[in-house]
Order: sequence, then C-alpha cells, then structure tokens
Amino acid sequence: MLIKTKHYSIKLEAGPTLVYLCLLPLLLALGFWQLGRAEEKKALLGQQTQSVAAETVHLSAATVDNAELQRYKKVELNGRYDNEHQFLIDNQISGGKAGYFVLTPFTPVGEIKAVLVNRGWLPLNQNRLILPKLPVTKIQATVTGQINQFPSVGVKLAGAEIPTDGWPSVVQVVDIQILVKKLGYPLFQFQVELDKSLPDGFKREWHTTTIMLPEQHIGYAIQWFALAVTLTILFIWYSFKKHND
Repeated sequence: MLIKTKHYSIKLEAGPTLVYLCLLPLLLALGFWQLGRAEEKKALLGQQTQSVAAETVHLSAATVDNAELQRYKKVELNGRYDNEHQFLIDNQISGGKAGYFVLTPFTPVGEIKAVLVNRGWLPLNQNRLILPKLPVTKIQATVTGQINQFPSVGVKLAGAEIPTDGWPSVVQVVDIQILVKKLGYPLFQFQVELDKSLPDGFKREWHTTTIMLPEQHIGYAIQWFALAVTLTILFIWYSFKKHND
C-alpha cells in the first residue's frame, strides 16, 4: 500500500507491516505482564512480613488450615509425637548430597488433628534398602518452629505421592489426603519446620522462598515497553519517505 501526501509518502509493505502488527502487541503484553507480576510480588512480600511479625500460632481445630495464609508464621505446640508412624520425603538435596526430610506427626494436647513436623534432613545410606533411624527421645514435648509448605521435587514421577508400605514410610511428593488415609487420623495441610535450637532434630537449614523483587519486574517491564517504542520508531522510519524537491 502506498499513501502519498504533498511532502511525504507512506509505503506499507505487507511483510514489515505484518511483523510490526504481530510484535507490538506481544511486547506490550509482556510489559503489562511484568507490571502485574510486580504487584503480585509486592503482595507476597507484604504477606511474608506480616506472617513473620504476627503473634505465635497455637494450632487447634479453629486454626485456618491454609498453607499460603499461614506460611512463615511462628508456631508453638504442646503435645505428643507419633514416633511409630514417620515419613521420609525422598530426593531432597542438601550440600550437594541426596537424602530425606523427616516428617513426624505431632498432635497438640486436646486435639485430634495432627501436624507433620519436619525434623530436618538426613543423608541416604549407601544401601537404599536400609532406612535411617529416626529416634524421638521425648515423646511428650513442646515444639516451636515455623509453618511452611511441604518439600517439593524438581520432577514429579508417576506414583510419587504413594508412600511405601511399613514404617518409616518413604514418599517423594506429599499428598496430604493419601497420608491421612495411611495414618488413620486428620492432618493439617502444612508442615512445621522444627526450630534449630530444639532437640530430636537433624540437619535444619530453613529458608524463606527467594523471589524476584518487584523492582526487578518493573525493570523488565520498562525494557519491554522500550523495545515496543523502538520497534515503532523503526517501522515509521522505514515506512515514511520524504519527497525530494
């Protein structure tokens, strides 16, 4: 298409015009997506700050059973470990070595619903068939720690949520409903990471999730918008020609 004016002509060739019309919405969409992610990260960081500063949680039947809402909140429990029924979360890496996280059910006094306490990390034995010993020296105990989501693995294989027979039971991915069926009593939808200062634990290196800061998302958004502006300038420069007198 050729459009002429007194001093300029606009030549819209099919190929460049199609590329421009395809790329411009994409660049703008990526920019706005990054702005949206920045707002999400602001909300997440605000929630983490509130959780850390919140009063200590004492789990009971009235506690909101939501891992996202309770994440990183401090918790204190008086109750009893079920040391006869423990889970080993397989394929967990620490210091470059493979091992297990040890999840031990803990039932607060006067409650029916238990919570899985993550007592830390243990390395694999050279013979995988030999499972590590998981002693609990004090069955009746006071437990402090922080609430968090369950450990995860990079790639989830088929059947990874099915625990092995017997005890301790090895499982790769926590599906709380399946573990409830194996235990025979209810569980909260989150774990409690055992405080490092308490006994009856193993290697504990608890961290809050590292996330990209909102400012980084805004920086990426500016880059996408800048590319959109640059693309537009190049398209105009290519399409608009000044007549020679």
